[in-house]
Amino acid sequence: MNRATIIIPTLRRPDSLNRAVRSLFDLSETDTVERLIIVDNDPQATAEATARALITDAPFSVIYVHQPQAGIATARNTGLVHVDDARFIAFLDDDEIASSHWLKSLLDVQNQFDADVVFGPIKGIAPQARSVIRPVVETFFSRHGPDTDGLIARTYGCGNSLMKRQTALSGDAPFAISTNQTGGEDDVLFATLQQQGARFAWAANAWVQEHAPPHRANLAYLLQRAFARGQGPSQSAAHRGDIAVLIRWMAIGLGQFAVFGLGSIGTGLGLTRTGAQLMTRSAEGIGKVLWFNSFEPKLYGSAELKRRDQGA
Repeated sequence: MNRATIIIPTLRRPDSLNRAVRSLFDLSETDTVERLIIVDNDPQATAEATARALITDAPFSVIYVHQPQAGIATARNTGLVHVDDARFIAFLDDDEIASSHWLKSLLDVQNQFDADVVFGPIKGIAPQARSVIRPVVETFFSRHGPDTDGLIARTYGCGNSLMKRQTALSGDAPFAISTNQTGGEDDVLFATLQQQGARFAWAANAWVQEHAPPHRANLAYLLQRAFARGQGPSQSAAHRGDIAVLIRWMAIGLGQFAVFGLGSIGTGLGLTRTGAQLMTRSAEGIGKVLWFNSFEPKLYGSAELKRRDQGA
């Protein structure tokens, strides 16, 4: 039977971390869990008390690791340092809740298709968002794919994924630390893997829920994230040196901005559900055009800690 080590990076979300880890305790096949690594990425180690309490109740081995250098790529790399002997690595974010067959579904699909990376679907939840934009927020944090398992050509984010350590996560630091504050560490990794001919697969039954906390369940944050999401394909093309594809993505971005930007003005901007949807699509378009590193919004790591300290 295949087993996987799970890595959960966490940053000042003890309640959310507790919810995520306890969902793993409720997996129908806990024997598929080799071990769980909790990486506390807060310089003040605010997750330690929660992690220690979870260790006491865990049906499998749980290791708490403190990484005081805040940054999502550094946190993921730190978790990998402690799992050199693992064949498969699964990533669950601290704001996600795994369904009962989550890990087994990922492992089954990996075994069936010999995939280097397997992704699963995500259902966004934002109970504290304003009612008018709640559907937009929940859709934004959701991930949809094929209705059935199989190989896929595109890639998704690192949260809710399973990777083969030897082929997808080789080296001491496979996640680029240059993305610590901007995110996109998974985009850089997957772009490289695509160049190398890696196999990507989709596990249709590997569901997780993602809970958007209040500071992310608003239009201002969505626009920043949408802009960053739009930068992804253009940056990947630039990273490969594929100028023709880069130009194509920039042209698509201009079209998105023109169509959705004008549409949002005509529908009340972010004051209506449709207006908010169009604004996020417009922001994605601008991201494809302004893909340069100097325009990357800083949403993670020390930048996020600073916002939290300022009450933003």
